[in-house]
Amino acid sequence: MRDKKDNATFDLPGFGPAEPMEPEPKRPPAPRVRRAALKQEQMELLEPTDATGLPVWHRDDNLDLTGLPVWGMRDGA
Repeated sequence: MRDKKDNATFDLPGFGPAEPMEPEPKRPPAPRVRRAALKQEQMELLEPTDATGLPVWHRDDNLDLTGLPVWGMRDGA
């Protein structure tokens, strides 16, 4: 690059006029390889479920209807 005010500077390589750009040759895309689809299977859940997919509700004598534990009454209290 040459400074217009300083004639003593030298031309740096790479700052000459640009050459016309040529587009890169395009290669055709590689053929797509199809992967074999894995067969899906339904897994059984650990607990039986109802029609909504939620676990089936079972009555437990140690729990009340809200699911909280039932506290036993002390003798003589």
